[in-house]
Amino acid sequence: MVHAMTTTTPAAAAPAEAPLLLTTEAPRVLSFSDQAAFWANLGVSLIGFSSAAVVLLPTGYSPLPIPASLLAIALGTVAGMVMTAIAGVVGTRTGAPAMAVLRGLFGTRLSWLPSLANIFQMVGWGVYEITVIVQGVDAMPHTHGIPRPLLVLAAGALCTSMAIWPLSVLRALRKYVTGAVAVAMLYFTVQLLRNPIPHQTGTSWNGFFPAVDAALALSVSFLPMAADYMRHARSSNQAGGAAVVGYSITQFWCYAIGIVALLQAGPNGDVFHTMLGVTAGWVFFLVLVLRESDQSFANVYSTAMSIQNLLPRVDRRILAGGVGALVTVIALFVHDLGGFANFLGLIGSVFVPLAAVVGVDYFLGRGRQGRWDLSERSPARPAMLLPWALGFVVYQVLNPGSVDWWAHGWMHVQDWIHVHPGWWASASLYSFAAAALATGAIVALDRRRAPRTEQATPAEATA
Repeated sequence: MVHAMTTTTPAAAAPAEAPLLLTTEAPRVLSFSDQAAFWANLGVSLIGFSSAAVVLLPTGYSPLPIPASLLAIALGTVAGMVMTAIAGVVGTRTGAPAMAVLRGLFGTRLSWLPSLANIFQMVGWGVYEITVIVQGVDAMPHTHGIPRPLLVLAAGALCTSMAIWPLSVLRALRKYVTGAVAVAMLYFTVQLLRNPIPHQTGTSWNGFFPAVDAALALSVSFLPMAADYMRHARSSNQAGGAAVVGYSITQFWCYAIGIVALLQAGPNGDVFHTMLGVTAGWVFFLVLVLRESDQSFANVYSTAMSIQNLLPRVDRRILAGGVGALVTVIALFVHDLGGFANFLGLIGSVFVPLAAVVGVDYFLGRGRQGRWDLSERSPARPAMLLPWALGFVVYQVLNPGSVDWWAHGWMHVQDWIHVHPGWWASASLYSFAAAALATGAIVALDRRRAPRTEQATPAEATA
């Protein structure tokens, strides 16, 4: 039997917008083009342009040659989005948002643990995105003199209002924003490629897999919010395909532009300065800055949805308004965005193994058996925390990041187990595999213990 979390009348009276309460059924109103446009817009970001440096110059390794960088971006982006789509498709099939989906994996009370962690990191992302918008505006030559607090308040008000009407925003992105963003990206591509790309020296492929991990970490950072939007898709195939295709194309494009701009900027140059240096660059850069608001909106809305897993009967509009106000106030006092590469590594180590645990248990375990319990009384499953923790440990052993005290601790672990990562060490892929195998073992044991009368067919599991 499938234990559903939807307990009230379906939102048939207002099919165009997301339900206000977690206990209300989600309308399935987003088409493939709606989803693809949304994910394509998320794939373009000012963070992506600047993060090209993390791929081109992986920490602790020689610079990558351009072909290696592009291949690392492609592999990391697609792999990360496949992981993200796995989690999102569970939301499409169950109708549950991202953190409520985890009730089926961990039980309701234990799902509060990743929910609280997600609330914390989503608030951080929201602050980060507002700060990026403000810095993007400041970088343009015609906006000097605008008080920073005014820019922060304007950006915060915009992203908060967007979070109140999320599905309307997704449709507006498809109709009005995606085309403008594509034109801006194409313009920068043409203008930057008109100038020669400087010759690289001292390059090596040794840092290829760390670069893959860096690209993968940015795409997989959307995993804990994917189901918040994909649950409104008309079918799981459409939702998963739109996310992988839409996001992968634009993130690859974004990183590639960033690599060209970085090489042309020189060792002490700035990617944004290079982009603004092309003819009429500020006009098209402004398009990209304004588009950044959809990243911030997604963080605010998904934070509200994570809180709803804890408070299922509180209106999401109240939660979104409160989160938006909090993010805006914090952003007034944040000026330094340093350490982002370390943040990406931490995100990857948390959510890459979580994708494996969710996917294996839903598609091969209890979800396949029709025992994915999303009710408020879903019993705790502490055993499912073990493969998640194992995947996290594997990731950190192979890629502990560059925060001194944290990295040194994991280096001692490397010495203890006699594992010292080299060119072959993809922390993301090994972490995913370890978590998947461990989850598979738990699933096999769970099948043996489950009463046959509780098992259902795979078709029933998606009802």
